[in-house]
Parts: sequence; C-alpha cells; structure tokens
Amino acid sequence: MTTTTLDLTGLKCPLPALRTRKALKTMHSGDLLEVCCTDPLSVIDIPNLVIETGDRVEIRERGERRIVFLIEKLGAVELEAGSD
Repeated sequence: MTTTTLDLTGLKCPLPALRTRKALKTMHSGDLLEVCCTDPLSVIDIPNLVIETGDRVEIRERGERRIVFLIEKLGAVELEAGSD
C-alpha cells in the first residue's frame, strides 16, 4: 500500500477532478491518494468522481481555505450489461 499526495491548491474546476482522475488511473488497489484542494467546488466534484471510479473517499479536512480528501483505490469496477 502506497500513499501519494496530490497538491492541487490554486487550481479551479474542472482541473482538480481531472488531475485526480489521472492520478487514480496509475494507482493499484489498496493505494491511498491524499488530495489537497482550494477550489470550493471540489467538495462536489471529487466525491462525484470517486463514485464514478468505484473507489472510496473521505474528507479529512474542510476549512475555509483548504479541503483535503483521502481516496482509497479499490480496484476496477465491473459493470454488468443489462438485458432487455
């Protein structure tokens, strides 16, 4: 298990979510990604991204000027095709 820190302070939407997505693609199951943001919209964007990727996220710090997320890479999500 590896922990990586991604400093995205000063970046505005959509860059924090895009850079977080890119970092998650390079990670292995069980790895942790700590993401530091200053964009208030990241409180919406990062959790929504993590829902899409099937990983786990928690907000570790939420202050007036900084938001820190801890994301755990859970692995690839397999989608089942629905049949009609």
